[in-house]
Amino acid sequence: MTVQAVGRDGAVTASVPRASRLSRSFLALWAVTWREWGKFVRQKARWASALVRPILWLVIFAAGFRSLLGVSIVPPYTTYVTYQEYIIPGLLGIVLLFYGMQSSLSMVYDREMGMMRLLLTAPIPRWILLFFKLMAAALLAVLQAYAFLLITYGFSFLVPHLGAAIPWSGWLYIFIPLFLGGLMLSALGLLLSVYIRQLENFAGTMNFVIFPMFFVSPALYPLWKLREVGADYIYWIAVVNPFSHCIELIRFAAYGEFQMMSFWVVIGCTAVFFCAAAVGYDPQRGMLRHIARSR
Repeated sequence: MTVQAVGRDGAVTASVPRASRLSRSFLALWAVTWREWGKFVRQKARWASALVRPILWLVIFAAGFRSLLGVSIVPPYTTYVTYQEYIIPGLLGIVLLFYGMQSSLSMVYDREMGMMRLLLTAPIPRWILLFFKLMAAALLAVLQAYAFLLITYGFSFLVPHLGAAIPWSGWLYIFIPLFLGGLMLSALGLLLSVYIRQLENFAGTMNFVIFPMFFVSPALYPLWKLREVGADYIYWIAVVNPFSHCIELIRFAAYGEFQMMSFWVVIGCTAVFFCAAAVGYDPQRGMLRHIARSR
């Protein structure tokens, strides 16, 4: 089946096979995914640091906080849980947050080195290329999340009093929430990469975007404790934080439950972040046009 392009005078100007368009899209997806995988394999310090961070929280901080932060029976838990078990979904969110944001912010490096110019001039709609990059980043972030789960499972044998794990069925249930969370956070990083002109500004992004999203969320403590101590304004900031809903979606899925509101918040934020990033990368009307003029 072919798609015919018709000119203004009604004449047929070109005939493009629809199958070839589909094959080019799959080829682009493979190329982008393979490039991200190559960067993932070569940059061992990058993925190792992404795993070390949540492991430190689990082994060191959880050992000290478990006697201070008791977790009561709140959904999705049906009984009292240890602090280590409570923070497992939050630590999975850390893996998604840092890897997804770093992967998308690598677009800044590609822009400085000229690689992005080659990527965006491919004979495929630009938004499709950007979406493929998000998918590749989200899949690699999910792989790292499962690698962290394997490490926590090993710790349950080496250090029994610090061991924590989610049910085996939860390993399957959390795949889609992890992937959706990875898409949302990668889309946010892609949106930020539109406005960050130099890679050196990533440290500022860490301080003003990543860390506030992480700490003002239920990743490390239940939100009801904020209201218990009278910090209502921080509680409401955490409620509207998209990362909070990413954590809750993973937490409920780990125990076989579905969090409807968090699901739609993650889907909606992903769509908003990605559409804004796609407009930003449009050279005719996006932020890249203003950046090129300023130079």
